[in-house]
Amino acid sequence: MQSAWTLLSWGSDGWLDDIAYGVFVTVCLALATLPLGLMMGFFIALAKQSNEASLRLAGNVYTTIFRGLPELLTLFLVYFGVQIGAQNLLRLFNPEATIEVNSFVSGMVALGVVFSSYASEVFLSAFRAIPPGQYEGGHALGLSRGRTMRLVILPQLIRIALPGLSNLWLILLKDTALVSAIGLSDILRQAGVAARVTKHAFMFFGVASLIYLVLAIVSSVGIGAIARSVGRREMAR
Repeated sequence: MQSAWTLLSWGSDGWLDDIAYGVFVTVCLALATLPLGLMMGFFIALAKQSNEASLRLAGNVYTTIFRGLPELLTLFLVYFGVQIGAQNLLRLFNPEATIEVNSFVSGMVALGVVFSSYASEVFLSAFRAIPPGQYEGGHALGLSRGRTMRLVILPQLIRIALPGLSNLWLILLKDTALVSAIGLSDILRQAGVAARVTKHAFMFFGVASLIYLVLAIVSSVGIGAIARSVGRREMAR
């Protein structure tokens, strides 16, 4: 039987290179999902505070659905549902056509819509915390609505929303483990394969746990640095 140090080494006898690839996939997936979720969440928050009733209704329906569904179910709906729908559509033109949906893109979209549904609530709370006089002040200075949003509202919005968005980022990091269910080679899937092959489940899942904890700690340090930077900029203003 191979020793633990051999199993956790690089090369053909060890699994560390496979787990490192899983870390790379996990981090890439989380970083690719973050801007998508933030952008969608921001515009959903704008819709939910719009004067147009239909936009408010659409935003509320969106957040109700994707906050209510389990993340794993949302992932399956995107991965299998889009694939089946696209394949049926293609077969209207070519009965022999087949299509495969990329698991990375499916994971990014599924996690992105879930992230955006929660991020929209964080942004909405931040919008409501900004006094209406800030908008009026921008208008009094002759700024357009877009410039008021960019120069006056957004800096305050980021500062207020940052703690809530930080928590959502940590949740997103953990939720990336769900993509192992659709075959993406993330940390959990690579650790699971190693555990099944070597029969050292506790060791490899323990290593996966440590990796997630390290990612969370590094993220917390980075978020703290961003928060301090935003605070200094606010003081400079």
